[in-house]
Amino acid sequence: MSLWHKITTAWHGDALLRQVVKNSGYLFSSSTLSIGFNVLASVFATRTLDVFGFGVLGAVTTFAAVADKLLSFRIGELVIKYVGQALTLGETKRAAAVFKTAALTELGVSLLSYLLIVVAAPLAAFYFAKDASLAPFFVFYGLIVPAGFIYETSSALLQISGHFRSQAVLNLAQSVATAAIVLYAYLSGGGLKVVLIAYLVGKTITGLGFAILALWRAGQLFGPGWWRVSFRELPPQREFWVFAFSSNFSGTVNLFVRDSDILWVNYFLSPLAGGYYKLAASIIGFMLIPVDPLIKTSYPEISKAIAEKAWQRVRNLLRRLTMISGSITLIFGFVLLVAGQWIISLVYGAKFVPALAPALILLVGYGAANIFFWNRPLILAMGKPTYPLVVMTLAGLAKVALSFWLVPLYGMNAQAALMSGYFIITIGLIVWQGLHQVQLQETRS
Repeated sequence: MSLWHKITTAWHGDALLRQVVKNSGYLFSSSTLSIGFNVLASVFATRTLDVFGFGVLGAVTTFAAVADKLLSFRIGELVIKYVGQALTLGETKRAAAVFKTAALTELGVSLLSYLLIVVAAPLAAFYFAKDASLAPFFVFYGLIVPAGFIYETSSALLQISGHFRSQAVLNLAQSVATAAIVLYAYLSGGGLKVVLIAYLVGKTITGLGFAILALWRAGQLFGPGWWRVSFRELPPQREFWVFAFSSNFSGTVNLFVRDSDILWVNYFLSPLAGGYYKLAASIIGFMLIPVDPLIKTSYPEISKAIAEKAWQRVRNLLRRLTMISGSITLIFGFVLLVAGQWIISLVYGAKFVPALAPALILLVGYGAANIFFWNRPLILAMGKPTYPLVVMTLAGLAKVALSFWLVPLYGMNAQAALMSGYFIITIGLIVWQGLHQVQLQETRS
């Protein structure tokens, strides 16, 4: 049987896969166009700011993202799990209560996070940008946090309800707006402030746009007056809040281990090294864009199939999603390995070529994360939120401890190697546990 015949047979015989890919198609089309605009924004940002300035940009934007997520409950995962399950079972009031609780929680956390940014900005500028006078830039860009006041909650509800076209449009609008303003910064010599305005405008478009769409969609799903539903309609308190807090702690671990890598490089080395590392991470980020729609669309479907105890459907979906993500990852990796130096030199300038080495090292770990992107959605849908927390915490503590020893000695390549090792270990263990739980539940059924 030919490979093409196998693919077409799997496609026609798997309605769940077709639904995931169809929903992903809207986001993927947007992502494909967004890649072009994101590349433009990245290219003109590097040419506007140079290597050192690009490292400072990385410090400012990463610090805001870290502060935003520090108190975040990764509330979207909670919404997908509990609102999705409640709607599947026809429990509209419970779904409305969960959505309302999530939105109010995220709103309060957003305000606290911005306050944290304002208070910590002077220290962040001193340690991560190596210039305390840059603190106002940290405060200014931190406005992305209140601008996305219920972004995770909104995005999750839109995913559950199959509202993917509007998300695609908003994501594309964000990319276009950001690229246009960064181009203006390059042509006018606007510098760091204008580049930050570009990224802030983009985040505001998606933050407010997602919120408006989700609140409108909530009225359709839950009925008029849904916001008056009592909190007594929530799922069992212990289960609900254990899931919420474990997801939050998991997100906090990711902050210090994964999402703040550029801050660590700037802290241990300099914004110059941070500029190279930020470009390396940005290049690898382009590999993640085509797979990201699958993450958003597959989690609700995985959760639904598990709620229905359709274990064979779950297995088939995971196997075929892995084939898709694996193909994308291998193609990207081959191009980067063969033509990476030429591409970086042509697009960003010869001075940025040192970013290739950490990019290739990061490719190993992020490649594993890209191929097995379903590891966390699966383990959460199986009701095991604490397992990834334990795995990531132990591996993360080891990574951070080794960073203090290795990065000052061996530079940014050591940071990239530690990151890849972290991904390989944690994802390998989470994938194994998730598949083990599927096999266990299938045996009991």
